[in-house]
Amino acid sequence: MAFVDLTRGMRGHPVRPPQSGMTRRRSFWLRIHIDPWLLLLLVILMGAGLLVLYSASGQRLPVVMAQATRFGIALVAMIVLAQFSPTTFVRWSPVLYGITVLMLVAVEIMGDMGMGAQRWLEIPGVIRFQPSELMKLAMPMMLAAYLSRRELPPRWRDLVVCAALMAVPVVLIAKQPDLGTSLLVICAAVFVVLLAGLSWRFVGLLAVIAAAALPVLWLNMHNYQRQRVLTFLNPESDPLGSGWNIIQSTTAIGSGGLLGKGWLQGTQSQLEFLPERHTDFIVAVLGEEFGLLGMVVVLVLYLLIVSRGLWLANTAQDTFGRLLAGSIVLTFFIYVFVNVGMVSGILPVVGVPLPLVSYGGTSSVTLMAGFGILMSIQAHRRLLPR
Repeated sequence: MAFVDLTRGMRGHPVRPPQSGMTRRRSFWLRIHIDPWLLLLLVILMGAGLLVLYSASGQRLPVVMAQATRFGIALVAMIVLAQFSPTTFVRWSPVLYGITVLMLVAVEIMGDMGMGAQRWLEIPGVIRFQPSELMKLAMPMMLAAYLSRRELPPRWRDLVVCAALMAVPVVLIAKQPDLGTSLLVICAAVFVVLLAGLSWRFVGLLAVIAAAALPVLWLNMHNYQRQRVLTFLNPESDPLGSGWNIIQSTTAIGSGGLLGKGWLQGTQSQLEFLPERHTDFIVAVLGEEFGLLGMVVVLVLYLLIVSRGLWLANTAQDTFGRLLAGSIVLTFFIYVFVNVGMVSGILPVVGVPLPLVSYGGTSSVTLMAGFGILMSIQAHRRLLPR
């Protein structure tokens, strides 16, 4: 009697076992190189951001719709970048870095002015953007690509090259002036070098050098930047001038109490006592209207995003992926820490927006592009034998 092989079809081809709904969903996300949990957390954060922005903008629906459109563009950028392999990013890192530096030079020569700063490039009728935001990605990509081809931990000559690569764009950004963005670019670069295995002895030496350079930094700061530091130390010294922002923001957060005054019911924000309430100081609106509980919920959401990002970064199996992914996630954390710190009065005001909550286009696209690169590194990892 002939036996029938039930594992094969009529023409001898293997019969695939039926897939469960969960398996099909998992294979779908794998095909498009997207981490569903990170995507879900980011979308929830964007939704919360639009809710707070509607109140912070004075209930102006066009502002919310413009931000929603930018979020859509940012999501597309994330998905598109996730499709490229990390080797593509290694190859194009010098090109992106060079183009961004040239755009920063163009800003210095013919950039648009806004709020006393020259930070934007504009193509009339097409787009207006900040090249300095792109450097937050171009810098860690360039350093990660450079160090991935070198012996680690980095040697002195490699550190000198990294310092030179960092100094040029940082000086150009600081001249705009934009102290907040220049500090974030420095952080992104430092994280790459630290993750490359820099010894703690050398880190301590750099800390001493940085401390010794503080007087030089102070002398080269703009008057308004020095005033921000003095205001941080004593906001009451000029309550109607430089201390107004921080006094109003802490008042708004404190008046929210545990549960807040309710959505659209904030007095400091709705009566326009709070300056820059839809950009840098949007956390104050969140605290006033949703209280301590609302702020904790949003901060936990940020913590989950950072935790998931670090988990994905930990799956990187090559030097470039590990350095770049770690820098992207840690810089995102610094974004949150600095913004919440300056609005609550524990850090000087440096003009750093709250990620994916504050109003802004270039910043949102850059952040989501970074998460797209992170997903690409995780999706294209090599499956090594156990």
